[in-house]
Amino acid sequence: MDTVISGTIVTGREVLPGGWLAIRDGRIAAIGCGEAPAAASHHDAGDALVLPGVIDGQTHAGSFQGLPGLASTTRSAVAGGVTTIVDMPYDNPHPLDSIETLREKVAAIETWAHCNVALYATVMPGQGTDAVDRLIEGGIVAFKISSFESSPTRFPRIPSDLTLDLFETLAGTHIPLGLHNEDQEIVRSRVARLKEAGQNGIAAHSGSRPPAAEAAATAHFLELGAAAGAHAHIVHLTTNRGFQLVENYRRDGFRATGELCVHYLWFDPVRDGAELGARMKVNPPIRPGQSDALWAEIAAGRVAFVSSDHSSWPIDNKLTPSIFDAGAGVPGLETLLPAFFTGARKQGFDAARATVEQLCERPARFFGLWPQKGEIRVGADADLAIFSLGPTPWRAAEAHDELNWSPFEDRIFDGHVSRTYVGGKLAWDGSVITNREGDGRFLPRGSSRWFDGRSG
Repeated sequence: MDTVISGTIVTGREVLPGGWLAIRDGRIAAIGCGEAPAAASHHDAGDALVLPGVIDGQTHAGSFQGLPGLASTTRSAVAGGVTTIVDMPYDNPHPLDSIETLREKVAAIETWAHCNVALYATVMPGQGTDAVDRLIEGGIVAFKISSFESSPTRFPRIPSDLTLDLFETLAGTHIPLGLHNEDQEIVRSRVARLKEAGQNGIAAHSGSRPPAAEAAATAHFLELGAAAGAHAHIVHLTTNRGFQLVENYRRDGFRATGELCVHYLWFDPVRDGAELGARMKVNPPIRPGQSDALWAEIAAGRVAFVSSDHSSWPIDNKLTPSIFDAGAGVPGLETLLPAFFTGARKQGFDAARATVEQLCERPARFFGLWPQKGEIRVGADADLAIFSLGPTPWRAAEAHDELNWSPFEDRIFDGHVSRTYVGGKLAWDGSVITNREGDGRFLPRGSSRWFDGRSG
């Protein structure tokens, strides 16, 4: 064997205190308890949890620095136990919407990435669906569009006719179509109304993009997906009502899923707004009084998986006189695992099992990466995160994302990532990044699927 790691092995199916796993040629070759096989190297993790590498199903690596942003983003990923990111298509200055931009991004992954990268693609207004089949053949794992325009060139609003065309094109596949779910007319009118009323703080942010705007966009999108018989996925829901809308469609036999981001589970503008201000601004907004209800949605099985929605914006993007001018989004790759684990434990979950389910196995299955990713099992890739337990304050100044700010600053987590392995190779030793740019791989979609067949 090349490497043996001993510790508390969390496979997804079982927890093995005093267990071990053996790695050979980048894959898990054996798992057991008791005496471990001989190996060229051995790491004793003690009482730490040995988890599958986290798969972050929603990352924005190129929104600020463009494709070179993959370097700092994936450094941050491996320091947080994230061995695969599923990167969004909205790169600066142009999104991934063609086979040419796909090739450019794959080349960038091979040049800069420290962890594995799977890719979303998108379409632009007026583009049509001609590029869709070639992008699927090229290995993209999902498509994403928006019902709200943040940028006419990089993050545009996609009209309903093109949305339906796209759903119909994808209906015979297992490729999800994801949505940034906010109704543009409602949001723009409410923002103008609140500005006129002189409301200008983080407490006004949720009201400026109210739950009704989110629910209206969500329901409209789900109905178009149902009409086409395609997989409609909401990439971030902020209320329990949103997950119940999705569940209604699923129970009616349609392919519908909803995703949750970890910051919605942690923060509340009433409790945290005075301290954090624009540092907790995301779209759709973090809602007051929703975190416990969202944990209940996880417990009920209505959440497809939990992601970071990591956004690579510098803090200067937040330092504006008005909350309405501040950039939306937060960094989150190094806090995803410890924040979710800590929150799950506080809510009374079996935190280790919940973490593997929501951050590893479910996103792996969703994006067609299972069983090679997302589970500790014989034959799977040796992508691993070692999580050492104990109170750990988060210090954003020590992050590896070149952003060095976080809404989680000074929050106490129940542990930290002490080692990360990507493909059996040590990528993070608890102090420094030990692998190189380009050690990460582009991951095309494989054969796993969320739904067994076409619905409708």
